Amino acid sequence: MIGKTAWRIALIVTVLATIGCDRVTKHAATTMLAGLPSHSYLADTVRLGYVENTGGFLSLGAGLPSVVRTGLFTVGTGLLLCMLVLLAIRGKWDRLPALGLALFVAGGASNWIDRAARGSVVDFLNVGVGPVRTGVFNVADVAIMLGVGLIGLATFAKRRAHRRSDGTETADDE
Repeated sequence: MIGKTAWRIALIVTVLATIGCDRVTKHAATTMLAGLPSHSYLADTVRLGYVENTGGFLSLGAGLPSVVRTGLFTVGTGLLLCMLVLLAIRGKWDRLPALGLALFVAGGASNWIDRAARGSVVDFLNVGVGPVRTGVFNVADVAIMLGVGLIGLATFAKRRAHRRSDGTETADDE
């Protein structure tokens, strides 16, 4: 088992590596994909195409007035990320949810950098089969969703373990 200090260093490295990977891939998308038609790979399972997203998740809020978008997506997100970092520092998090929070904050911070610098987020990935496709996203979005998934998984596992220790597990829980 790795010690507390080593675990914290691993989380910081995870955050920095996630942000770095996202920044590099967004730079590559900007320099190699902007102004060009989308590229399709693996029998159209993966599409690469440059998009500037002025909204939030799946472009929600893109039609809002600029001042509202800035307030919501730049100022609001910045404040939320700061609060999450403080929560992470002050809280006693188990390892799986701590990793989830680190990924969530890293992805959010990298997208926030785009918003603060450009007013939009660079998206470039789209995956799917036939007509079933995702929205266009980036590496930061993957980190955010993975972080949410890890927090959810840890919460589910903790509740299930708590039910078992209480003896309140039902046949439906098995």
